[in-house]
Amino acid sequence: MCRPSLGTAIFSIHNMEDRESIYSSNLSQNNVPVTPPGLEAIYSACRRLYPNQPNPLQVTALVKYWLGGPDPLDYISMYANPGDENRGIPPHWHYISYGLSDLHGDGRVHDHTFRCNGNEGPSGFGFELTFRLKREPGETNPPTWPATLMQALARYVFQTENVLFSGDHIPWHMPLDGSESRIQHMLMCEDAQLLPITTPFGSVSFVQIVGVTGEELRAAQQWNGPGVIELIRSIPCAGGPWLITDMRRGENVFDIEPRLQEQVDQGIETEGSNLSGVNSKCSWEEPGDLGDDFYNEDDKENILNVDRRGSQDESLPEISDFAITEISHGNSHLIVRGPNELLRTRSLEAVHLKFNLEAGSLLPLALRGRLKHGRHFTYMSAHNDTAITLVSTSVNGSIADENHPFAAHGPWLQVLLTDDFIEEMSMDLEELMNPYEILCPKTYSWPERRLCITILPDDV
Repeated sequence: MCRPSLGTAIFSIHNMEDRESIYSSNLSQNNVPVTPPGLEAIYSACRRLYPNQPNPLQVTALVKYWLGGPDPLDYISMYANPGDENRGIPPHWHYISYGLSDLHGDGRVHDHTFRCNGNEGPSGFGFELTFRLKREPGETNPPTWPATLMQALARYVFQTENVLFSGDHIPWHMPLDGSESRIQHMLMCEDAQLLPITTPFGSVSFVQIVGVTGEELRAAQQWNGPGVIELIRSIPCAGGPWLITDMRRGENVFDIEPRLQEQVDQGIETEGSNLSGVNSKCSWEEPGDLGDDFYNEDDKENILNVDRRGSQDESLPEISDFAITEISHGNSHLIVRGPNELLRTRSLEAVHLKFNLEAGSLLPLALRGRLKHGRHFTYMSAHNDTAITLVSTSVNGSIADENHPFAAHGPWLQVLLTDDFIEEMSMDLEELMNPYEILCPKTYSWPERRLCITILPDDV
């Protein structure tokens, strides 16, 4: 949920043939520059797709990442795709990255120890990014802002080691090109033309960035990314078969085809959401921080302080994988691994949850699309190790139970909600589905449940 900094991309633009000078230090016995094998494998895939463009423009990082440069992608090639008029596919620019996979195989960027088994397994992170941008009439050169966007996503992947998959969605909260466009978020999908390849250093898939509106992002969060991708694919002016981003698109798919909203609503009702966690601004506090007005006198007499030990076989939530992307795991079984001292669990009598407005707006989604379907939802703090997992009574492996619904495991808190409480909270928090109408800070309190939630402004 937290957008990584765009940073300052330091690059030059050149034709692919200019790479000969770049690899002048990597020579064959005949003093002929040798292209690194991983790089050559991707070039070959691009040559098969664009045989008439052997020398496309490339954006190149001036200082390579392994030499201390800020940009992980060595190159981003930019091809002119003519589209397919008969299928309603417009001419567009096709951007393809080089660097998330292992280009060199010598350990300068990626761990290549797996190569003892040949080329089995992923090469580097196992994928490269692509992007298709609608070509404006009369446009002769591709815009370079997509390269900056792709470098920002690559920095996130390198910093967090969170791989991007088809079906993921990325809240960005600003126009992708820095304009006034409504295209301010991203979904990820498989590239329509570039199929996975095998390189000498492992397999590489091509994950395409698709620019979407806020309404389309919310539909993906409430339901699932692949489902919304198919809706966009069905509307030519919204993306069409090849999911081409048009930064001038002013309508979302539900404006264009109102019937599609019914399809999303039906999917949420029958399937729920496969968004199981997000990186966010969140925190939780114990009863002493809530103030005396939160409890009556009888409540204060019954505050529990139970210290329960777990074992290595206990199933607890995995809190290390939640990031800006969707975690698309629809199962309801929670797993964690950690040192013994972290497996101490204590039960709390009451808790106060705090979320920024963006995170709080996902509470109706968590209740309606996850817990109501017997699943769990985790908020992972963007600033520290704090995590809050909401679980239903049917989730396996929960450290909270109906007698002790608040269980703390270090900085990680589980809150167990019974079916009747899920329904009650869903009604009380329904207004969060229109978050920009909420005046923050705003607190929701259920004294009999010993739970309090405060929604804070995004800038707090």
